[in-house]
Amino acid sequence: MKSEFALAFNEVLEERGLPRDVILAALESAMVSAYRKAVGASAAQDVQIVMDFDTGNVSVFAEKEVSDSITDYRTEVLLEEARKTYPDTELGDLVMVESTPADFGRIAASTAKQAIQQKIRDAERQRQYEHFSKQVGEIISGIVQAVNSRQATIGLDMKAEGIMEKKDMIPNERFRIHDRIRAYVVSVDDTNKGLKIELSRAHRNFLRRLLENEVPEIFHGIVEIRSIAREPGQRAKVAVSATQQGIDPVGACVGQRGVRIQAIVRELHDEKIDVIEWSPDAAVYISKAISPARVSGVYLNPSIHEHKTATVVVPEDQLSLAIGREGQNARLAAKLTGWRIDIMSVTEAAAKALTNLREDESLAALAEQEAETMVRVEELLQAKSEGRVLSLDDSALIGKFVDRVERRGEADRKDEVDAHMAELKTIRDSIDERAYEMSIYEVPGIKEHILVILQENKLETFGDLIFAVRSNPDEILSYNGIGPKTYEDILEAVNSFKFPDIEVEEEVGEPEDADKADVIVEVTDAVSVDETPAVELVEEIAEVETEAEEVNEEAEATGEAGDDTEEKSFEELFRLDSMRREKATAEDDEELQQMVPDKKKKAKKRRGYTIEYDPDQDTDVVHYKHRKSEDSWEDW
Repeated sequence: MKSEFALAFNEVLEERGLPRDVILAALESAMVSAYRKAVGASAAQDVQIVMDFDTGNVSVFAEKEVSDSITDYRTEVLLEEARKTYPDTELGDLVMVESTPADFGRIAASTAKQAIQQKIRDAERQRQYEHFSKQVGEIISGIVQAVNSRQATIGLDMKAEGIMEKKDMIPNERFRIHDRIRAYVVSVDDTNKGLKIELSRAHRNFLRRLLENEVPEIFHGIVEIRSIAREPGQRAKVAVSATQQGIDPVGACVGQRGVRIQAIVRELHDEKIDVIEWSPDAAVYISKAISPARVSGVYLNPSIHEHKTATVVVPEDQLSLAIGREGQNARLAAKLTGWRIDIMSVTEAAAKALTNLREDESLAALAEQEAETMVRVEELLQAKSEGRVLSLDDSALIGKFVDRVERRGEADRKDEVDAHMAELKTIRDSIDERAYEMSIYEVPGIKEHILVILQENKLETFGDLIFAVRSNPDEILSYNGIGPKTYEDILEAVNSFKFPDIEVEEEVGEPEDADKADVIVEVTDAVSVDETPAVELVEEIAEVETEAEEVNEEAEATGEAGDDTEEKSFEELFRLDSMRREKATAEDDEELQQMVPDKKKKAKKRRGYTIEYDPDQDTDVVHYKHRKSEDSWEDW
């Protein structure tokens, strides 16, 4: 029957789900350390622990030297005592001798308890870390265990605890002990003090996960969340788009009678949520992001050196709504779209347009065209400043005037940006591609700490550095730690570095023999085949030309020269030559087949070349054939 020690040991392993071998190894290691500490044994001495689970006894065996007299009982043993266990032992041998101290049972129990407790804590922490590290970026639920002015402690599964700091809470939200809440897992870290799980309800991805849980179309990818801007507890804007035609992304998120969005609003402590449809057109996207305000026009200004700015013109009665309380609506729209947004009324935009037409020389031509309109607009603005109410026609006139002027300025700015982008492309094309394969730390002539500063500012390669020097040198001077002298060193390193020239292998062609006869020989491969030798071929071609010359001399002697006669004689000559050449080729093939082994006799009627006349070049053309396989000839 097993002892109480064995039963308790096995019960702990089953409850905690710990591996038996790991716990046994930890117990043995702890008891060895306890023995060394109790008797003062050296770390070089071999010590082994033997545990009997049936009786619960623990025995210690230590390595000792066999001696005839004992000087130190911790490291020496008498020969007679050693031979009781090891009969063949001699003086000077090292043997394992039981050396269990008298009170080691109490020490072993205390050590075993501490070792098991420590192993249990380590194993639980490891299991918690493996479980919650997979939950990063997801929503989990927990119970509030403690709340103070700085943070709240949330009890989670597997006896873990999460921390939610004050900045991660929704403002004006109050927690009570034992409340069950949902939170977003920001990070999980295994520190020396324990497992640290950081939770948040103010993170914008908390809203993203809530939308995925409440809206099936988002979960299945039919509707995609493009961007989220949020001020926790007050207002949020979400831009969505459909990945399939015929789907209303905004309606899918809101739900019938707002059921879906209201569930999220309640979870976020009555936070207002504006769901808008994303658009690839920046002007349309910005106008929707300003909602619920009505927009008269959006004019983009993608500046070269500054952040891209959009001017939004709204009617007078929509100005406060577009800006929002303390600028909240405009601020969220800017975060959502990524554009810096300037909101102004129609009258403010008209006054600005008049000033631009009078002062900007590039708009002089437009100012001449709008001279009469400018006078009328100025009168209407004066009447507006005096407090008079403008009619709908007058307001429409001012709006159209502003639109024409802003559109012209937008076109000019776009041309400027396009020219700048073309210049940057030229600079980029002028840089050797090998520079982008060269790390920034491989650039010679620049100190290492300067290279670190450049790398921290996203200049990863030598090509990035060259591009920055040539396109915008002021940006490099703005880096912390780089002054004018350092910039001169960087400029010198960039200008002095030269890449080695790329060696180009020139293909040397075979020289043409100008003394050859005017016969074009087409050869498309250099594979040697069993055909008529080239010398015999040239002689045959020369004989054909000689016969042709003799026929021409006979024709001239008979005086039958004429266009029709010469053409007819040539055709007859060509047919005779072709017949004779084919006959000669067939004879050569028969002679060749007699010399070839029997396995190749089936191809004896195939010629190795053909000769055709080219009327355009007025010469014979020889087409060679080579044999790719034993049964087929292909043109080559």
